[in-house]
Amino acid sequence: MKNTSPEILQYNQQQLNDDVFICDKLAAIIDEELPNAESKIWHSNPVWFLDGNPIVGYSKQKKGIRLMFWSGADFEEEELNQQGKKFKDASIFYNSVAEIDISSLKRWLKKSQSIQWDYKNLIKRKGILERIK
Repeated sequence: MKNTSPEILQYNQQQLNDDVFICDKLAAIIDEELPNAESKIWHSNPVWFLDGNPIVGYSKQKKGIRLMFWSGADFEEEELNQQGKKFKDASIFYNSVAEIDISSLKRWLKKSQSIQWDYKNLIKRKGILERIK
């Protein structure tokens, strides 16, 4: 994973059992599909940003590895679940590498570049989200 930041690689290696492989696979595909994104650990989890705006990230939760797209609610993808109503995030959980549908993941990553809500300026706008793409 040539583009993955060292801190994300370290995060992945700290996971247990199959979670290591899930995280490594997700990071490799995200890096490949978002070559211009900046990746770093943000709020203790791996996140990829375009022009300072969070696009996609993952985290370890009880249900598995949660892959979250900040603007995913507008992707119109049945597999992505929207959790709240205030923000535009949507996610999917993985418990094994075999569950990762690479073509779906690539499609979502493509949409993540063309459908974006402005999370970068959320505080400045007092919690009001505006669509930027």
